[in-house]
Amino acid sequence: MKFSANQKDLQESLGYCQGVIEKRSTLPILSNVLIEATNSKLKITATDLDLIFVNQISNIKIFEEGKTTTSSSIMYDIVRKIPSGTKINFVKKTENKFQIDSEKSVFNLNAINASEFPVTDENFNNNEFKISSKQILKLLNKCKFSVSNDETRHYLTGIFIHQTEADGKFFLTAAATDSHRMSISKVRLNEKINFDPIILPKKTVFQLCTLLENYDGDVKISNLKSKIKFEIKNSILISKLIDGKFPNYIQVVPRENQKKLEINLKSFLNSVDRVASVSLDKKDGVKFGLSKDVLNLSVNNTNSGDGKESLSVKFDADLDISFNSRYLIDIASQLEGENIEIFLKDSGSPALIKDPSDFDSIYVVMPMKG
Repeated sequence: MKFSANQKDLQESLGYCQGVIEKRSTLPILSNVLIEATNSKLKITATDLDLIFVNQISNIKIFEEGKTTTSSSIMYDIVRKIPSGTKINFVKKTENKFQIDSEKSVFNLNAINASEFPVTDENFNNNEFKISSKQILKLLNKCKFSVSNDETRHYLTGIFIHQTEADGKFFLTAAATDSHRMSISKVRLNEKINFDPIILPKKTVFQLCTLLENYDGDVKISNLKSKIKFEIKNSILISKLIDGKFPNYIQVVPRENQKKLEINLKSFLNSVDRVASVSLDKKDGVKFGLSKDVLNLSVNNTNSGDGKESLSVKFDADLDISFNSRYLIDIASQLEGENIEIFLKDSGSPALIKDPSDFDSIYVVMPMKG
């Protein structure tokens, strides 16, 4: 096996692999990437057994076809430190030695035979549809911060994605909750699709966001019973799905929140962030003291002090309510318009947050006691 490739292409490909490979894997082969040079293309594969990432690089020269596996993190570290645009040469010296050289550098890395690499060739059925990268990225970004980290309720540790219908229109809808807050977002589909509801694991969500960030085009999605496949330009991501039933999230959306608070988004985000600086653990509630057209924000921490700030808002009632500042910042950071709208009922009921510039996304936040 002998080939040469461009530094930039390799760095990008191996960079994506870092997000898939587990740092502390019990199986040495899972710390490696599978490198295959055939048909004038280079194929790089990484897996943690739940997630498989495959990337193809076509801008390469193959002198001798072949395949091997070597440490993903070491190879990435070497390639990353080689000047951009440089040509890098690769030679498989023996079954367990893989050589990388570029200009005046030569590295010999340990390799493990490619036959030990756990690759499964999945035959995905025809349940496939295409969606624009911007649409799927929007769904993931609007929901990912609400995903739970509580492994005991594993069905909440991912984003629930399913097809919904309203007024004869079809939508791909995403929801996530950690039972303290919830995000729901949807994007319009051109037509009805053949798609079973799924719960996409958190790790897959973040890996997908990284892949989609710099890509503008279509994503092809197909799912089997327990797996889903995303095809993005020169990459394929195959993920296991979370097995479980996502709760009926619609019934949690508040119906009777008549008190509407309207605030300039930027001022709100900056104020909450500033006032919360006083609290070291960010678990202290930021208290809202609301009266007509005035919002008094305050945080009080017995160990570090207190902070107060006042904002001009649109509001027509008196109400005191507290929220986790981190939750408010997470949501506000995802909004796109000039303003944020918060619909309230009383100090003990969840708040409904809307983005006037995006009617397809809503957020629910539980208040804090005290």
